[in-house]
Amino acid sequence: MEKEIHFKIKRQQGPDAQPYWEEFKMPYAPSHNVVSALMYLREHPTNTRGEKVDPVVWDCNCMEEVCGACAMIVNGEPRQACAALIDDLEQPIELEPLTKFPLVRDLMVDRQKMFDALQQVKAWIKVDGSWDIHRHAPLVSPKVQDIRYLFSRCMTCGCCMEACPQFHEGSSFVGPAPLGQVLLHNSHPAGEYDKEERLHAVMGDGGITDCGNAQNCVKVCPKDIPLTDAIARLGRQTTAQWLRDLFTN
Repeated sequence: MEKEIHFKIKRQQGPDAQPYWEEFKMPYAPSHNVVSALMYLREHPTNTRGEKVDPVVWDCNCMEEVCGACAMIVNGEPRQACAALIDDLEQPIELEPLTKFPLVRDLMVDRQKMFDALQQVKAWIKVDGSWDIHRHAPLVSPKVQDIRYLFSRCMTCGCCMEACPQFHEGSSFVGPAPLGQVLLHNSHPAGEYDKEERLHAVMGDGGITDCGNAQNCVKVCPKDIPLTDAIARLGRQTTAQWLRDLFTN
C-alpha cells in the first residue's frame, strides 16, 4: 500500500461560522513540513471523501521560524508549522488554529491583540539618529548582551500566549511575550531612558501581577526564550520602581 500523509484539520469558514473537522490525505514524500504539505493540499483540495473543497486557509511568510506567522496547534501543541516536520509527527496529524486570538478562517487568526499589547508596554526604543559605534556608542557588558540576545529572538508568534492560562478573551493580561520585550528594551542603553515609563505600563491592570506563574510559556516557546526569568526580573524592577515612586511623590 502506498504511504500517505493523513491530516485532520479543524476548519471554520469565518468567525461566526460553525467549526468542523475535515480529513485529507496526500502522497508521502520525505522532508515535508506542515506548511509544505498544506501547500500541496492547496493545489489538490480534495478531502478523504473524494469531495473537492475550498483550499485550507493558513498564514505563513518566512518558512524559517523567524516571522511567527504560521503558528498553529499541531497535534495539541502550539508551535510553528514550518518547523513541524511530518516525519516527526504522529498521524493523523491534527491541525487547529490558535484559540486565544480571533479567528479569521480555518487555521488563520488575527494576532493584533498581541501587537496592541506591545504598544501598551512601549516595547520600542526612541533613537534620534545613530551612534558612531567606534567612538560614541555606549558599552554593553557581554553578560547583558547574552541576556538581550535571548529576548531579541522573540518572533511574536503567540505560542506562549496560547499556552498561558491568564491570557484569554476575558482577561486584560498583556501576556508573556510583551513582558519579555519590556525586559529587552529596559536593558538597552538607549531604552533605559524610558525604563520608568515601561515599568509603570506593566505595574497596572493587565500587567505583571496578573501572571499566575504557570510556566507554560517557557515550555512551548519555539526559541527557548526564558520568559519566566523575564517576569522574575521585571518583578524586582517594578518593586524597586514602586519604592522610588513612594519616596519621591
